[in-house]
Amino acid sequence: QVQLVESGGGSVQAGGSLRLSCTTSGYTYRPPSVGWFRQAPGKEREGVAAITSDGRTSYADSVKGRFTISKDNAKNTLYLQMNSLKPEDTAMYYCATPAFLPNGVSIWWKGYTYNYWGQGTQVTVSS
Repeated sequence: QVQLVESGGGSVQAGGSLRLSCTTSGYTYRPPSVGWFRQAPGKEREGVAAITSDGRTSYADSVKGRFTISKDNAKNTLYLQMNSLKPEDTAMYYCATPAFLPNGVSIWWKGYTYNYWGQGTQVTVSS
C-alpha cells in the first residue's frame, strides 16, 4: 500500500525557517512528479512546489526564492526547505503524487494531476 508521511511542521516566527519531509513507501514505480501543496483555513488547496522524476522543479510565485524542494531517492524522501517564512505561509502542508488509485481530491498543477495525499503537517507562522 502506498503511503506518504509528512513531518517537520511546527510554529515559527516570521522570518524563520522550517524543513518539511515526506517519506514515501509502497511504490512499485517512481512517480513522474512529487509535490508539496498547502491549504489554509477557508481556502482551496494550492500547489507550492514540485519536482519531477528527472529533477525538474516548479514553484508557486508566492514562494519562489524562499522555498526549495529536493528529494533523496535512496531514502524515498521529499523535502521542502522553507526560509523567510511569512504569516501567509500558515497552512496545512501536504505532499502528493499522481497515482492510478487516488485517495483524495485531484488537483492539476504544473503539468501533472496530483491525487494521492499524505495526512499533512501543520505550519504556523506568527508575526
